[in-house]
Amino acid sequence: MTHILIHSLEHAFSDSLKILPFLFITYIFMEFLEKKAGEKTNLWLEKAGKAGPVVGGALGVIPQCGMSAVASNLYAGRIISVGTLLAIFLSTSDEMLPIMISKSVEPAVIAKILVVKVVIAISVGILVDFIYHILKKKEQVEIKIHDFCEHEHCHCEDGILKSAVRHTLQIFIFVLLITVVLNIGIEIIGEEQLADFILNKPILGPVLAGVIGLIPNCASSVVITQMFLDGLMSFGTMMAGLLVGAGVGILVLLRVNENKAENFKIMGILYLTGVLCGILFNVFS
Repeated sequence: MTHILIHSLEHAFSDSLKILPFLFITYIFMEFLEKKAGEKTNLWLEKAGKAGPVVGGALGVIPQCGMSAVASNLYAGRIISVGTLLAIFLSTSDEMLPIMISKSVEPAVIAKILVVKVVIAISVGILVDFIYHILKKKEQVEIKIHDFCEHEHCHCEDGILKSAVRHTLQIFIFVLLITVVLNIGIEIIGEEQLADFILNKPILGPVLAGVIGLIPNCASSVVITQMFLDGLMSFGTMMAGLLVGAGVGILVLLRVNENKAENFKIMGILYLTGVLCGILFNVFS
């Protein structure tokens, strides 16, 4: 067992260290994008109106600090619709994009994943808004809008370099720990057996990935992305987890939206959408 642990640690550290400079460069770009476009993004969302799900789905895929948290905040104040909120939750990719870029995944593969997420997000958002309108579920609640990025300790108000270093180290540690766990699992169980348990289960795989996606932080997207890149998840299973994964958005929603039953309905729609889409991808791909 000691040999397995040492061997797993050595390989995990070696593999994780290779992506460190690429992660840093990626986060420098993301922080720059956030500083330049963050305020405009919020303004576009507030003025989107009925086109909210389209705008939300398109903007959600852009890597921005706390996008899902901001969306939860805007929804709590009824600045955006429930369909727009779900579109942002479904399209946001959290740490998937920087990890794939740092691992030199083919741009065509990354683009395919992002496009699929955006199309699903917009479609579901429009459908949910239509159903809510039919059922007259709209509510007018006056809640003061705050910036929850600071509340969630994202520290996006810091300088670009400082924020990029912080995010890089956080994700590096996440990737390192998760790689260690996966390596130990592979060593003990065996790569073929572990892949067979997740990869070759067209229904169970997306169900489990959806549960992982509900974890309200970036760890879920790190786990799912890493397992997909290691060949332990099919495309459909990965999509299930990434569609459900909304980062801290769910956690912020539970804090700021007083209607708890509504919160769980939103989470239910999010989970069912991710799992059903994942199963369909597994069956027909």
